[in-house]
Amino acid sequence: MKHLTFDEKYALIKANSLSPYITAVVTTGIFCRASCRAKKPKVQNVVFYDSQNDAIKAGFRPCKICKPMGIEGKTPDYVEKIIHDLQNDPYLKIKDYDLRKRGIEPNKIRRWFKVNHNMTFHAYQRMFRINKAYNQIKGGNSITNTAFGLGYESLSSFNQGWKKLFGTSDKKTNKIVINIIRFPTKIGTMFACATTKGLCLLEFSDRRMLETEFKDLCARLNAVILPGSNPYLDLVQIQIAEYLDGKRKNFDLDLHMVGTDFQRQVWQTLLKIPYGKTWSYKYEAEFMHKPSAIRAVASANGCNKIGLIVPCHRVIASDGSLGGYGGGLDRKQFLLTLENNNN
Repeated sequence: MKHLTFDEKYALIKANSLSPYITAVVTTGIFCRASCRAKKPKVQNVVFYDSQNDAIKAGFRPCKICKPMGIEGKTPDYVEKIIHDLQNDPYLKIKDYDLRKRGIEPNKIRRWFKVNHNMTFHAYQRMFRINKAYNQIKGGNSITNTAFGLGYESLSSFNQGWKKLFGTSDKKTNKIVINIIRFPTKIGTMFACATTKGLCLLEFSDRRMLETEFKDLCARLNAVILPGSNPYLDLVQIQIAEYLDGKRKNFDLDLHMVGTDFQRQVWQTLLKIPYGKTWSYKYEAEFMHKPSAIRAVASANGCNKIGLIVPCHRVIASDGSLGGYGGGLDRKQFLLTLENNNN
């Protein structure tokens, strides 16, 4: 496919032409097909993405007019119905049991989303929920103390749906505030959270455990998560960009590691792995003087909430294979190659 310039892509929008690119509008938070019949966005408000998946990861939601999550002329009726239901209520959780009640085989819809959008059906739901909630509090919801992670299961109506993911802050509970931002990087959109003590979360927006991590932070710190000014969030954006450009090997910002005593011990150990080097899970356990705790150490690695900076990507399997990584094995390989080439 020929690479088009921004102006050439925008010309396709103006002409209602077919285009392989997805058009996202920053002022509305919506992404569309180039041929969408809605009013054309101003050029300064447009961002182009190569796929619907990329637009969703960046926090945009699909247009209800041109329905870009569908494949023109090829989307099964049951998929269109589910996409419609999720657009009407982004906080709706459709599990395998619910799919079977609708007469849909879960593997069938998983394959459709994977083939057509390179994401799982559950990943689509998860990112849709998180994006909706984040955009609501960032936009100044009428209840200004909306927050992540509290009351998630207790409310079901759409008008109160954001509370499922963010909850609310009550002055009587003396909750601390965790600030949050979403920002782009060259290998994907990331969320970052920080307290007054330091950075407590840095994760890719498509991380499977992201919702669980938000709720864990809130529960352990008796906190709410809100947008707001925080010097650690300013620093992390600068330093991550430098790191991914190969211009930074060490990070210089305070970390607020939130977890069990054992998990924090494991994460502190990860910080000792040199840039450009890899350890096996076995070596990591031996380094901690816990040679029989390989599985526990690996599990704690997987619970690391501060990606890239606490370098769990530098831990590989004993046979030299990559092992697991919450950010995806493609990203893990990219990070290891980046560090090896700059070491």
